[in-house]
Amino acid sequence: MDIFDFLTLLGGLCLFLFGMQIMGQALERRAGSRLQTLLERMTSHKFTGLLTGLGVTAVIQSSSATTVMVVGFVNSGLMRLRQAIYVIMGANIGTTVTAWLLSLAGITGQSLLLQLLKPSSFTPILALIGIVLFLFCSDSKRKDTGTILLGFATLMYGMETMSGAVAGLADVPAFRHLFLLFQNPILGVLAGAILTAIIQSSSASVGILQALAGTGQISYAAAIPIIMGQNIGTCITAILASFGTNKNAKRAAMVHLSFNVIGSIVWLSVFCIVRALFAPAILSESATLAGIATVHSAFNLLCTALLYPATGLLEQLAYRLVPDGPAKESTVALDTRLLATPAVALERCRALSCQMADDAASALQNALACLVRFDPALPDTVRQLERQTDRDEDLISTYLVKLSAQRPGQAISAGSAQILRVIGDLERIGDHSVNLIAAAQELHDKHLTLSPQAATDLGCISRAVTELLQLTLSAYCRQELDAAAAVLPLSEVVCQRKEELRMRHIARMQQGHCSVEAGFVWADLLTALERVAAHCANIASAVTDASLLPTHQAQRAQKNSAAFRQRYDAYAEKYPLPTANASV
Repeated sequence: MDIFDFLTLLGGLCLFLFGMQIMGQALERRAGSRLQTLLERMTSHKFTGLLTGLGVTAVIQSSSATTVMVVGFVNSGLMRLRQAIYVIMGANIGTTVTAWLLSLAGITGQSLLLQLLKPSSFTPILALIGIVLFLFCSDSKRKDTGTILLGFATLMYGMETMSGAVAGLADVPAFRHLFLLFQNPILGVLAGAILTAIIQSSSASVGILQALAGTGQISYAAAIPIIMGQNIGTCITAILASFGTNKNAKRAAMVHLSFNVIGSIVWLSVFCIVRALFAPAILSESATLAGIATVHSAFNLLCTALLYPATGLLEQLAYRLVPDGPAKESTVALDTRLLATPAVALERCRALSCQMADDAASALQNALACLVRFDPALPDTVRQLERQTDRDEDLISTYLVKLSAQRPGQAISAGSAQILRVIGDLERIGDHSVNLIAAAQELHDKHLTLSPQAATDLGCISRAVTELLQLTLSAYCRQELDAAAAVLPLSEVVCQRKEELRMRHIARMQQGHCSVEAGFVWADLLTALERVAAHCANIASAVTDASLLPTHQAQRAQKNSAAFRQRYDAYAEKYPLPTANASV
């Protein structure tokens, strides 16, 4: 092996790592919010948690990425430590899929079927399809599919390049002596752990081992300890991700480390005993690509079988390694570690914005209730909810700016834009709730009262606004397009009723039937309710308008439809104003 072979090896390694990286990132984007759905909802039972970790890791081809997501979820309070343990176990099994894909390069035979299964046969076709999708498709999902295919093709070309570059090592005595040293189990474990810790990917380090195995100079006696060490080395990613997290997130990282270390110690001990007592002939045989994949899968399955019944002990060990402090820790609503998975990060922003929407709705409902019957406790409650919506808006908008710096795909960018549009309107709804509570406070402090007619009128428009806000929450938080389509017609009815009530007020003023002070309060109430309706309409437009047109253009287009007129007439009939016969 000369300098040119070394450069070829280096180039192949770079292609291999780059292909694995871009394929994993595209798979994460393509999977989208389903990653979060699986990790959040399917981990309540230990077996489903195990399968979820396995499935997610098999899809995104990275146990490190899955573990980092788990650490982020635990840090955000979305997942308990016990749930995280099962997911981590499943992730260790799921990561073995990559080795099986790479083992296809070792297929030999002259039959047409075997020739077609070799990566050198189908990889160019995948690369061609991938570049066509990437260059000529505008849809982000198709682009991601193209990136996945290109990443896989790059990975396989890198693998073949490495295998070709190291083929000459078969005749190098120093190379044979090196792997004879690795037959010492301790050295083998250390070598595997160090390599994996450096590149932070057990799948990649196993792939490198498979490429070297193509020389025929690596025995199973050397490969098995290296694979065990690779499982330990992959824990570095989760440990690094746990820096700056709360104690439960640190415990999740410790569970990953403990699981892999304990499993490696136990099965390494068994390996040494079996080799010493029985000296199986297979250990001296040269490891194949499929053989390494088999060992990798078998080892992780055996570790899971060993420690699956002992999850409680792993949890207790994590609590001993990371004990509780004197102060109670809080969770992080938006963990920056999830930015590495843009789809999951976006869904976390959406979930927090829905919580923000609930707070804004609660603030408005409390304010309206205080107008009907004043409660001294409600003003503080409303103001507290409004301050929370302010904090959430700042938190979400800052987080989305960080997300945009990750250069996510078109779908993520569109989702971010929608959330940014919505949270501004939600924050303003909170502000108008404070305006309403201020009006209620003024009526109470100045001993002003609304006439029965005015109270009836206020009840009519308040009920309309309450239904409007509930429709808006359904439209945004549950993405119900039918509810979104009903928001703008009802908003228009609220605005129309506000104008009618304003004209009634003017008539009463002209007739001298209402006081100036009460009239001012009345005007403030109507303005606040009208503005709430307008913000609800803006939110609904953000849900229904995929083209992200300016809000007024989108609303104008909707108002020209027959469906809008039909809904408007129905709501106008549902919320008629009583006959005006009293003063404020």
